[in-house]
Amino acid sequence: MKLYISADMEGITGLPDHTYVDFTKHNYERGRRIMTEEINYVIDAAWESGCTEILVNDSHSKMNNILIDLLHPEAELITGEVKPFSMMQGLDATFDGAVFVGYHARAGQFGVMSHAMIHAVRNFFINDKPMGEMGLNAYLAGYYDVPVLMVTGDDQAAAEAEALMPGVITAVVKETISRSSVKSLTPKKAGELLKERMRAAMQGREKARPLLPPGKPELKVEFNNHGQAEWANLMPGTVILPGTTIVSYQAGDILEAYQAMLVMTELAVKSTFS
Repeated sequence: MKLYISADMEGITGLPDHTYVDFTKHNYERGRRIMTEEINYVIDAAWESGCTEILVNDSHSKMNNILIDLLHPEAELITGEVKPFSMMQGLDATFDGAVFVGYHARAGQFGVMSHAMIHAVRNFFINDKPMGEMGLNAYLAGYYDVPVLMVTGDDQAAAEAEALMPGVITAVVKETISRSSVKSLTPKKAGELLKERMRAAMQGREKARPLLPPGKPELKVEFNNHGQAEWANLMPGTVILPGTTIVSYQAGDILEAYQAMLVMTELAVKSTFS
């Protein structure tokens, strides 16, 4: 069996705030070590359950957080930024299942470090259905007919996953107190839970169903201010909806919508108040 792992950072055990996920902050090195160890627990259980090929895609920020020298030796790693499909780089129809490790709730929702790609985004919509990174990534997996077997993160990420994905298994490693505080398991206890839930996901993988995307999706991105929308609107084919900060784009398929989202968000971060 061939398994794909997309690893974010905000949903990793014990990480409560940006000082653990921002490479310029004092807690970052601790955060990336815990992240790497957490991925290894998932890989261990997957390997023991019959996986013969495991690809890990570093999916947080600059996407070079995972410590490859400490990563499980049987896994391969995609690392570094400027990837055509970002958090889902390397996924294709040859994979039997996907796992989302360290995920978080979407922007504007209760959940530790909740957001959607960048802090300039208030909402993503696919055909008027609001969603975050998790939903877009699950749709991309669904395009290739790959089910998401397990999502790990805080309690709010788990609830979002269960509402979106048929038959998904979740592993809650911490409970949200506020957007920047949590009640967390220790890494060792979290590891035991992750291995247990990964085994369950492998054993019950026939119950998981791909989240199938619409054929010709309309992508809408709602930004926090009009300047961000103006920058995103520089992408050909986009339209700012009058009286809003929403930029829409009619895509031919979910792959095009996903890349349009990446371009629009990269442009939007150029907006300033000066």
